[in-house]
Amino acid sequence: MSAAARPRGNVRWIICGLLFAAVVLSYVDRLVLPVLKPSLQAQYGWSEQGYANLAIWFQGAYGLAYVLFGRLVDRVGARIGYALAVTLWTIGHVAHVLFTSTLGMAFARVPLAIGEAGAFPAALAATGEWFPKSERALAIGIFNAGSNVGAIVTPLVVPVIAVTFGWRMAFIATGALTIVWLIAWLGFYRRPREHPAVSGEELAWIESEPAERARPIAWRKLLSLRQTWAYMLGRFLIDPVWWTFLFWLPDFFNRQYHVKMLDFGPPLVAVYLLADVGSIGGGWLSSRLLSRGWATGRARKTAMFACALFALPIAFAAHAPSLWTAVLLIGLACAAHQGFSANVYALPGDLFPRGRAGSVIGLGGLSGAVGGMIMAKFAGTILAALGSYQPIFLVASCAYLVALGVIHLLVPHYAPVTGEQIA
Repeated sequence: MSAAARPRGNVRWIICGLLFAAVVLSYVDRLVLPVLKPSLQAQYGWSEQGYANLAIWFQGAYGLAYVLFGRLVDRVGARIGYALAVTLWTIGHVAHVLFTSTLGMAFARVPLAIGEAGAFPAALAATGEWFPKSERALAIGIFNAGSNVGAIVTPLVVPVIAVTFGWRMAFIATGALTIVWLIAWLGFYRRPREHPAVSGEELAWIESEPAERARPIAWRKLLSLRQTWAYMLGRFLIDPVWWTFLFWLPDFFNRQYHVKMLDFGPPLVAVYLLADVGSIGGGWLSSRLLSRGWATGRARKTAMFACALFALPIAFAAHAPSLWTAVLLIGLACAAHQGFSANVYALPGDLFPRGRAGSVIGLGGLSGAVGGMIMAKFAGTILAALGSYQPIFLVASCAYLVALGVIHLLVPHYAPVTGEQIA
């Protein structure tokens, strides 16, 4: 079969659909607390610094677990790794009902963070198993778009549940959905060669690139590679922006435009619909350029540059004359982030041999979480001192061009790691 021929069979896209659904559920569970934050803050007297510290605890646990799960996924594979991640995050999510203080909520956020950290390396490993390079960024963009769907669903559903049945039921009802997903995952997911529904044609397409057995790489060797640092620093610079949107966007709308909990839906839905377009569009653009014969590095960086330009206008969001102008500016930045991320997340699969990227992914997650912790502390301090989001949005506006510049300096030719470098 020609490497350019598209095969009959779509099992790999069903796998992508399962990954998409898992990301939706993870973001629903992650965002219940931020959506409830203005109400719970008023009810229980939370401070801005207390909420920032809660975010820091989450990101610290997330980053450390990301590294450990990256190693674990290399050893046990995507199927078992994802199942463990979902089990942990569901336990943590439901445990929120036991607490009313930010310190108590931080205890519940830790297992939630650990489980959700494990989900992304497992998803990237599954993508590496099921998709060749020409489709990988598109597949990542599709399942990563689930974060935006989760962000859309949460403000529509959670306030209604909280007002009708109490805020604790919002955690219980949303947490229960992951059990259904877990049953479907364990029942359907197998490696391509082990899956009974995969045709020979589709298997040949998936395996059109040589595969290697998953083997962790020594930390010393990983940290000596420019490719590793390109991924780590890219994540360090862009992840904090997305964390800020997730943790503080409802608060921004409440603080700046007096939007109440039951009215969060329309502006947040609009923001994350735009983010969905960016997520799929950024992955589609580089995949399209690859299909037209562009070199991998040139295609990825061109897509990242286009996305970075769309992030610049968020610098003006804090002084937007109306709610919907702010929504548009923030939505463009969210679209930029998701499109940029789809290409950054493809870097380990592009530059490291198949089955050897899990540890790199883990280090990138830790790096992004450290950046997020710094940004959370910065945001809490700025909001407590100035009560303004302007400095936060200025940082967000330039983060992507800086990240692209760093990636290009480290891997100007986008050269893959050789077997000798990691032997």
